[in-house]
Amino acid sequence: MRSRFHLATLVVASAALLVGCSTTTSEDDVLADLGLDGLTGQEIVTQLDASTESRPLDFTASVREDEVLVGDGTTEIAVPLDDNQFYVSIAPYIETTHECYFHSLATCQGELVDEPVDVRITDADGAVLVEESATTYANGFVGYWLPEDVEGTIEITQGDLSGNVPFSTTEGSPTCVTTLQLT
Repeated sequence: MRSRFHLATLVVASAALLVGCSTTTSEDDVLADLGLDGLTGQEIVTQLDASTESRPLDFTASVREDEVLVGDGTTEIAVPLDDNQFYVSIAPYIETTHECYFHSLATCQGELVDEPVDVRITDADGAVLVEESATTYANGFVGYWLPEDVEGTIEITQGDLSGNVPFSTTEGSPTCVTTLQLT
């Protein structure tokens, strides 16, 4: 009788172990199915934000302050982002914008698609963090990895139009900036 009890316990424990392992496989499968397996959190964010595919994409991906959440409608995976970096994605606009807090790499669509812009990002002391000419992505955004715990100003110019907004990369700050109107 004791051997049957031990055998039953072994079967239940093995089944539990297999169920636990299948969750990881399912998460790995989600990333593999999306072509994102083996990528770091930063690589996933950069690749998806700059994707030329029209939005919305057929999966979810949202940038948080310390992770990117990727999902297929059934399973959601949190892929960590490196410490000391904070992603800020900016959609400058002239007439049309949308509310956004955590940037959705799969659904956010800005007004200015594939448009040349000049970007200058400075911290509160005026130190330049970014100064470059860029082209907005197919989703109308341009994104930057900035140091954590910084506050400052984002300025964007396009021809005779320009605008600026404050930003922050402190804990709880948004990763999506859709309030920078060019006037």
